[in-house]
Order: sequence, then structure tokens, then C-alpha cells
Amino acid sequence: MAVTLNEDSLGSQENARILAIAADLAYEPAGSGEAKFLKELGMKARLISVGNTQSWVASDDNNIIVAFRGTEAPNSLEGLKDWLLTDALSLLIVPEGRLGTDLAAAGVGARFHQGFVNAIADIWEPTRQAVEEELRASDRPLWVTGHSLGGALALLAGWLFTRKMISVCEIVTFGAPMIGNQAAVDAFDREFAGKIHRYVNAPDPVPRLPMYSLMTNEFVHCQKECRLVDAGADAMSGLLQSLAKNTVDKLLSATFVDEIWNAAKGSVASHGMENYRRLLG
Repeated sequence: MAVTLNEDSLGSQENARILAIAADLAYEPAGSGEAKFLKELGMKARLISVGNTQSWVASDDNNIIVAFRGTEAPNSLEGLKDWLLTDALSLLIVPEGRLGTDLAAAGVGARFHQGFVNAIADIWEPTRQAVEEELRASDRPLWVTGHSLGGALALLAGWLFTRKMISVCEIVTFGAPMIGNQAAVDAFDREFAGKIHRYVNAPDPVPRLPMYSLMTNEFVHCQKECRLVDAGADAMSGLLQSLAKNTVDKLLSATFVDEIWNAAKGSVASHGMENYRRLLG
């Protein structure tokens, strides 16, 4: 089926519904993924996979979509504990290496999550090459999306595309964590004013992360949040409020990390991509 993404309605729920399908299909392996992109979106798609990082570049006559996969198991948060809690502070760094110059263009003081930077570095070049090939064939709007870790990669990729003079129409993420500090996201908000839309299911724990303190957190979110409200108790919020009230030292000890992580895992259903698609209608 053919889909219609509307450049004149950035932030619309209809655009979000279409990009949510792509973000969901980003979890598909080769073979089934091509067939499902064609069936559900009417788009040809190619898989780019490097190590544990995966993106799909999908296109039709009117649009190009880049969709990044989240964690390998979309219904599990395992593997993200150290990135989002245990080592969160030490992972907030000034990027170096292959992509350091492009990310450093965010300005003095901009710091990013090292785990996310390393993940996008693994897959950036083949993804960029695939997009440039599509654009050489026909200049079309570029949309970037992803769920969970894939949402963090979508934001970083959007920035990297602009550094290569590739215009991004809109970046739409679902249940994505924070990618950097205030200086970093201020640069993103300036570059993509009105073009970033972060969909957050209220009970989903991942958009509250990374964190390393109950009182302050250098990690912050890009604008604009689009909040979806699902039924059910917000276990993560309740736990954080309880810990903040009953703790003198607000830094996250190993015990607190385990408590928070157990609450996050208990709310994993609210993080699932199928839940975001249901809430979008």
C-alpha cells in the first residue's frame, strides 16, 4: 500500500503513524523486512547491518525513510542497563574519532552519550551512502525515525545528515532516551526547529533515562515532546518520587540502580513499539 507523508504537516499524527510503522519494521531481519516494507508502506527497502546496529533505508517515488532499530530484542530492556543507569555519567563525553568533528559542530560544551555515538559510528557510512544513492536517483524528502535506542540513533543521524548538506524533513522518535547535555540539545533544537517530534508513552521508563542522580541530571531531551497517555500506573515515576523523599544522598548507588532498573523492566510493555502504534490509532 502506498503512504502519504505530508511536508506541510510536520508533527501531525498521520505522519507519526506512518513513521511508527517504519520504526516497528526496523526490527525485521533481511528477507521478511523487504516484504513487509513493501506490503505495509509500499516502499522498497534495504537493510544495513553492522555488528549489533541496524538501519533500513526505504523509498518510493515520493519519499525516503531511514529507520533505525532499537535493541535487538524489542520487548526487552536487557543490554541497556549500563548505558542508561550504571555508567551514565562517565558516558557523557565530547565525541572523538570518525564523527567527532561533525558532532563537535554542536558547539563548545556539547557532550553526547558515548554508547549512542559509538553505535551510530558503526553504521553511519553505509547508511549515508544508501541515502545519497537514493537522492541521486531522485531528490525527495528525507524522514528519519526510530524506537528506543533507534530513536537516539535517529537524532544523531539527522544531525550528521545536515553536516553532509543533506536536508532532513522531519525526525520522529518513539520511546527514545536522552542523547546529550543541554548544550548539545540546544544545538539540535536550533538546527531542527519544528522538525523533531518525540513520542512518549507516559508510563514508558526509557524516555526518563539516562540518569545518574535523583536530583540533577545533565542529560536532557530535544524538543518537541508529543505525549501519549496509556492507562495504568506509572511505576517509574512513583519509584523515583519515593527514593527522592527517603534518600539523603541522591546519587544512584548500586542498590538504587537495581531498584530503578527492576521498575523499568516492570514497565517494559509500555515501551513496546506495538503499544506506540496502538496509541497513535
